Amino acid sequence: MKPFFICLLIAVSAFPALAQREFLTSSEIEKIREAQDPNQRLQVYLLFAKQRLDQIQQQIAKEKKGRSLAVRQLLEDYTQIIDAIDTVSEDALKRKADITAGAAAVAAAEPKFLAQLKKIEESQPHDLEMYDVALKDAIGDTGDSMESAKADQGKRGEAVAAKVEKEKKEIESLTPAAELKEQKAEAAKADRGADGQPKRKPPTLYRPGEKPDAPK
Repeated sequence: MKPFFICLLIAVSAFPALAQREFLTSSEIEKIREAQDPNQRLQVYLLFAKQRLDQIQQQIAKEKKGRSLAVRQLLEDYTQIIDAIDTVSEDALKRKADITAGAAAVAAAEPKFLAQLKKIEESQPHDLEMYDVALKDAIGDTGDSMESAKADQGKRGEAVAAKVEKEKKEIESLTPAAELKEQKAEAAKADRGADGQPKRKPPTLYRPGEKPDAPK
């Protein structure tokens, strides 16, 4: 390993904040935790995204020292919020949760976000080169997220399920046969009692073949 990379790894391990900066404030994180319903959580993230865009426009409207860095960081935070919106949506679809309301809110808000971002790009600020990459990332991610939100949620759910199944098979294909055998053995063991015998079904007064009456 080259000395440069060794020094870089030491720096990152010594200062974790350099590796990844939190894109939400502590109060925002708390609001996300409180929003357990995915539809509500999507609404909260949309609010945060709008706030970041408003802050970006305020920064660009002023000529002051450090503006370029502030705009770049806000754009990066905004993009991570958009990514979080997609993650919440996909997780909800994996659990077969209804996110019709949340997806509609996203589909309504993100075209406005995209228009704001493109307006900034078209205005060609004098320091654009300092945050041009971050701006393009924000535009690209917003467009992708917008298309996903507009898609039929039933079909999107099927696509997410297919993606999960594909990833599962890929993981299994990379897992050594011995480890897979051990995992299956552990699963079989969980179905047995402490004596090693298959767990017994709870006792019943019904004769073999006899079924309980359907609830009235």
